[in-house]
Amino acid sequence: MARLPAVLGTDDLPLAELCAARIDGDLFAIDEGWAPIDEPDLPSLRAAVVALRVSRSLIIERLSAAWVYDALDTAPRTAQFCVPHRSRIAAIADRRITIREVVLTDDEVAELGGVSCTTPARTAFDLLRETSLPDADSVGIVARLLAPRPRLESQIRERLARAQRMPHRARALVRLDHAVETASSTPVGSTQPSLTR
Repeated sequence: MARLPAVLGTDDLPLAELCAARIDGDLFAIDEGWAPIDEPDLPSLRAAVVALRVSRSLIIERLSAAWVYDALDTAPRTAQFCVPHRSRIAAIADRRITIREVVLTDDEVAELGGVSCTTPARTAFDLLRETSLPDADSVGIVARLLAPRPRLESQIRERLARAQRMPHRARALVRLDHAVETASSTPVGSTQPSLTR
């Protein structure tokens, strides 16, 4: 029997077959996709799941990227994507996604199983400056990004230092200090979300 792809959607199989395979224990539901039960829950799998929402190649960012990197327990309802400001993109009318144009460099984008996603450093940088996100949420998510990545703090501080005239920079630095404190006081392993299979 041929091995199933890492992520399936309704373009691959009818919804009834996907649900039947889940009931039979062959697949598990993950966000808006389905994956074989033996597929490891890795960033590349999560990135492929988020990418199911769009028909073109976009960059996963902010809260969606945080979920990809295991800093959120569940995927956000509205998937967040971006494109470099030099790219032209037609508006996509879909309430399940948001797309914005941003200034970002090639080293701020990671390829995860063929899907583009902002790096953990760029993801944290964006979430620290996100004004629609409460301070406690921003700090908690960034703390979970920091915990398994010892060099991430210095990468974020370096990125913030390069953005001297950036809006909300002072708030981002305060949030980062709190996130570092939270990450260092959290026992190893307790930042991992529970499995929801």
